[in-house]
Amino acid sequence: MQIILAADHAGYELKEELKSFLTSKGMNVLDVGAHELKDGDDYPVYMAAAALKVAEDLTGETRAIIVGGSGQGEAMVANRFPGVRAAVWYGGSDEIIRLSRQHNDANILSIGARFTDVATAKQAVELWLTTPFSGDERHARRNALIDAIE
Repeated sequence: MQIILAADHAGYELKEELKSFLTSKGMNVLDVGAHELKDGDDYPVYMAAAALKVAEDLTGETRAIIVGGSGQGEAMVANRFPGVRAAVWYGGSDEIIRLSRQHNDANILSIGARFTDVATAKQAVELWLTTPFSGDERHARRNALIDAIE
């Protein structure tokens, strides 16, 4: 599996921590930016680059983790790409992480860096990467309906 990483200035430090964490676990990681901390950079540029990589490979072998201040705008950008299903997480219940994969087959996890810490984010990422899609007919049907929206 290839993991695409992207972040703006608000998520840069957490992205760097996650990159080291994933690389240490032997994951194939591609960082599409930001490659340096630059206050006021524009998150849509980085999120679009990550979402495009996921949209180009909808086999499930490419997923992305995108990081911004809240994760909200970042997910809005990512969800504009066909076949992309970005879920927002900014701390709290692990159930959100599980359901994003089990029910929605989310292929992008959008993290709000201002609302979590590094250790919690690492646990969430590991859970997200290891939780499979349930494959239940009703969830597959609903995901197909989402993907059919233009």
